[in-house]
Amino acid sequence: MDRVSAFDEPLKKLLGGATAKVMAEYLDLHTVGDLLHHYPRRYEERGRLTALTELPLDEHVTVVAQVADARIIMFNNGRGKRLEVTLTDGSGRLQLVFFGHGVHKPHKELLPGRRAMFAGKASVFNRKMQLAHPTYQLLDAQDESEATDAVDAFAGQLLPIYPACKQLDSWRIAKAVDTVLPSAQEAVDPLPPALREGRGFVPLPEALLRIHRPQTKADIASARDRLRWDEAFVLQVALARRRYADTQLPAVARGPVPGGLLDAFDATLPFTLTDGQQKVTEEIFGALATEHPMHRLLQGEVGSGKTLVALRAMLRVVDAGGQAAMLAPTEVLAQQHHRSVTEMMGELAEGGMLGGSDLGTKVVLLTGSMGVPARRQALLDLVTGEAGIVIGTHALIEDKVQFHDLGLVVVDEQHRFGVEQRDALRSKGKQPPHLLVMTATPIPRTVAMTVFGDLETSVLDQLPAGRSPIASHVVPAKDKPHFLSRAWERVREEVENGHQAYVVCPRIGDDADKEGEKKGKSGNKQAAPEDDAEKRPPLAVLDIADQLAKGPLAGLRVEVLHGRMAPDDKDDVMRRFAAGQADVLVATTVIEVGVNVPNATAMVIMDADRFGVSQLHQLRGRVGRGSAPGLCLLVSEAHEASPARARLSAVAATLDGFELSRIDLEQRREGDVLGQAQSGVRSSLRVLSVIDDEEVIAAAREEAVRVVADDPGLERLPELRTALDALLDKDREEYLDKG
Repeated sequence: MDRVSAFDEPLKKLLGGATAKVMAEYLDLHTVGDLLHHYPRRYEERGRLTALTELPLDEHVTVVAQVADARIIMFNNGRGKRLEVTLTDGSGRLQLVFFGHGVHKPHKELLPGRRAMFAGKASVFNRKMQLAHPTYQLLDAQDESEATDAVDAFAGQLLPIYPACKQLDSWRIAKAVDTVLPSAQEAVDPLPPALREGRGFVPLPEALLRIHRPQTKADIASARDRLRWDEAFVLQVALARRRYADTQLPAVARGPVPGGLLDAFDATLPFTLTDGQQKVTEEIFGALATEHPMHRLLQGEVGSGKTLVALRAMLRVVDAGGQAAMLAPTEVLAQQHHRSVTEMMGELAEGGMLGGSDLGTKVVLLTGSMGVPARRQALLDLVTGEAGIVIGTHALIEDKVQFHDLGLVVVDEQHRFGVEQRDALRSKGKQPPHLLVMTATPIPRTVAMTVFGDLETSVLDQLPAGRSPIASHVVPAKDKPHFLSRAWERVREEVENGHQAYVVCPRIGDDADKEGEKKGKSGNKQAAPEDDAEKRPPLAVLDIADQLAKGPLAGLRVEVLHGRMAPDDKDDVMRRFAAGQADVLVATTVIEVGVNVPNATAMVIMDADRFGVSQLHQLRGRVGRGSAPGLCLLVSEAHEASPARARLSAVAATLDGFELSRIDLEQRREGDVLGQAQSGVRSSLRVLSVIDDEEVIAAAREEAVRVVADDPGLERLPELRTALDALLDKDREEYLDKG
C-alpha cells in the first residue's frame, strides 16, 4: 500500500459496516485519515476520579467514577422498578438511573466500590444531576465476565476521552482507533524538514501516536504543539498561495487626480475625517495606485464611518477614469446604500442632470426587482460610462450587465465575495478590478488572519466625534415584569422629547413565517441549547406591533418593517421613519446594518437571547447616531443563571465590538468561526484554536509567506502539496473560495 492510500482507506474495510456507518453518519468520519485526525478531547488519569461537580448540562459526557451505593426502587404498586446508582469521586456525587428490563445487568455489575467509565447525557431531575441509562465499561478486574484485556489496556495509562455521540461511546471510538493506529506510520509529513527541525517538532507519525496513546502528559503537549502547527501552517499556505496568485494579476493603477470629484466631495464635508479614517484611506489609496489588484478587508466598529471611506475610494477610482460597483447582500441594504451615497454626494451624484455638478457622476441602483425601463436605463448608464458608481445586489453579476471600465468592487457586509462571483465581475473589467470587502462585525486579529487570510486588513477602531454613548440594560421580563412596563415608559419619554425608537423582534409573524419555523425547527443546528428548551415561538413583529399600538404605546405612530414586504413598501416606511413621520419602528433585523436615523435614540430588542452577540452589537449601533445619548434595552425571559443571560450581560457591559466578538467566539464552536458549520463541511481545525493560538497562527503565516514566495507551486515540497490537497478537498476549496 502506498503512503497516501493508507489514509484514504475506507473505515468500513477495517471496522465493519455497522461501526463505520455510525462514524460516517454521526461523526462525519469516513476514512482511516479522518479517524486518526479525530483527536481525544481530554484525558483521564488512572487513579484520579473525574470532577463530577463540573459536568456540563445537556451534553454527552464521559466520567470515570466509583459506585458508592446502588438500590432497586419499586413503583406503580410493584409493577415497575428502577435501579438508582450513586457515583462518587470525592468531590461530588452523580446519580445514574436504569429502568425496566435494563436494570438486571447493571444491578449485578455496579456494586459499591466498583470503578467504571460511564457515558451518557447529563440532565437534572429533582434538582439532582443524573445520567439516565448510561453505557458503561468496568475498569477493574473483579468482574470475570469482562475480558481482562480492556482493564489492562487502561491500567496505569492516560485514558483518552474522544468527542463521542449517543450512538458511539468514547471507549468504542478508542478501540476503533487502536485498529487503525498502525497506519499512522504512513502519515505524509507536510512540514518542510528544515522548518520541522528548526522548531523542534516531533515527526508526524510520532505526534499521531502520542496524541492517541500518550504515556505521559509531556507526550500530549508535544503532540498538540506539532498538530496545532500543522493545521495553522497548511491553512496559511493555502491563503498565502491565493494572495500570491492575486499579486500576479495585472490591474489598472488608479492614482490621484487633483481638482477632481474626490476633492470636490471633500470640500463639501461638514466635518474632518478621524485619524483612523485618514490612516485607513491612505492604505487603500496606496493599494489602488499599484498595478496589481487590491484585495483588502475594511473592518470597523459600528458607526466608525466605513461607508464614507469606501465612498472616497470609489470617487478616487471614478476620478481616474474607472467605475466602482458596490455589492450589498439584500435589496433593502442596496437601496439604503444608494440613498445614503446620493445624500452624501448631493449635486455631485447628479452628473449629466440639470442642477448637477460639472464634476459629478451618475450613481445608479441595480436590483432584481426593478422595473424594466429603470433597469434598462441603469444598464445603459453603466455600459456608456455615464454612471461612475453603481450600487446593487447580485443582479450586478448577471451576464447582461456590462461596464465601460470597472475599476473597483466594494463588497458590503455579512458575506464574502466568492471566487466565482469575483471572476464573473473580473470578466466585466478590462483587467481585474480592485476589491474592498467591508465588515461591520469587528474580528479579532487571529480570526481575520484565518478566515479573511487572503485579504490585507485595514481596521477602523475609532468612532467619529459627535457620536453619543449608548447605555445598555438587560430587562428580565419573566422575573421582573414591571421592568418591561418601565421599558415602554422609557420609549414614550424618548418620543415625548422629540426622538424616535426601534423595537426589534426575531420573527415576522405571518403564516409563511410559521411554516418556515416548523420546517426550520428540526434542522437548525445553530440553535443555542437554551433555545431548544424554549417552548414558545420567538416574538413576532406583527403581534408585538399590534399589542404596542393598542397597549403601552397607544397614541404613538407605530410602523412595521420586515423582509417580506414589497421593496417599495419597505422603502416608503424607512423614508417616513427617517423623515420623523413615525415614532416607533417595529422591525426584524432588516435594520441591522446601514440604517442611519440620527433622531432614533432608543431600541428595545425583544427575545434578545435569540440573537448572537455580534448581531446585538450591530443592532444597538442603530441608536445614538446623533447628538442625543442612545438607550438599548435587551428584553429576555431567559433564567438569570443561563448562558443566554450571561451573553446579554456581556453585551450590556461593553461597547467595544472587538471585545464582544472575542466573547462571541469563545462561546461558539470553532467550526462556526470558520463558517464551515453552515456550509456543512466539518471544521478542518481540530487542535488549533483561533482564539487562543494567536502566536502560532501569526508565526505560521510568516513561514507560509516565506515558503510560497520561494516556491509558489510547491514543486520542491510534494508532501506539503499532498496535505494541501487533503485540506482543500472540493468542499473546503469551495468554502475558502466562497467564504
